[in-house]
Amino acid sequence: MLTVDTWQKSSFSGGGQGDACAEVADRRTHISIRDSKAPARATLSFPARAFVSFIEALKARPSAD
Repeated sequence: MLTVDTWQKSSFSGGGQGDACAEVADRRTHISIRDSKAPARATLSFPARAFVSFIEALKARPSAD
C-alpha cells in the first residue's frame, strides 16, 4: 500500500540499476506518476478512480509476449 507522498517504483523495473521505470505516489485525491530517471521533472496526475480503472484495463489486456 502506498503512503501519501511516498514514491514507489514499479515492480517491473528494467535491468541494471532498476532505474528504467515509472514511480507512483498516492496524493489522496489523485495518483501521480513520474519517470524514475528524472524525478525532478514533470509528473502526470490522475483522479484516483480514473487511475484504478486504467490499471484494471491494463491487467485485462492480453500479454504481448
